[in-house]
Amino acid sequence: MTAPAFLAPPRRIPTLLRFGLWVSRRVTGEDVLVARLLTWYPKAAIGAGVMESLVADEVGRMDRRMLKIVRMTVSSAVECPFCIGFNGRDWEQYLTEDELAVVQGRRDASEVATLDEAERFAISYARLLVATPLDIPRETGERLRDHFTEREIVVLVTTVAQVDYWARVVQGLGCPPHG
Repeated sequence: MTAPAFLAPPRRIPTLLRFGLWVSRRVTGEDVLVARLLTWYPKAAIGAGVMESLVADEVGRMDRRMLKIVRMTVSSAVECPFCIGFNGRDWEQYLTEDELAVVQGRRDASEVATLDEAERFAISYARLLVATPLDIPRETGERLRDHFTEREIVVLVTTVAQVDYWARVVQGLGCPPHG
């Protein structure tokens, strides 16, 4: 049995937030505990809901596969069981077993020929963005344009930040693993 979160959701949830939870269930297909916990502080729930509603879809090189790679890389890099389960859903549709091992940090990207240069760079850049201390070498930042357009760079960086945000919130509230 999975341990409960550090706190229980409130018994009474404001109407507007109940609507947001309904939308969350429709999108994810399930009742996500962290969304219910955020209703303790409506501003946090609304802010997180707005951020999540604006999650990147497909933009150029940032297609579904690349976004899956980035989200799974961050989830593994920050070692968030909830995020790994949530972002790893249906991974088989996008990645091979060897690619999964790279995303999880169990294998070097240079050993897997099915990953292209942009995917390899996105994996290393995502890991760099969530590392502590945060230190992005100027030359690494400049190499972004070798692989991505300005718009794709913003999608890459905000996707990494979004997964990292959720990892911190989920872990901070003690949410059990997902999936």
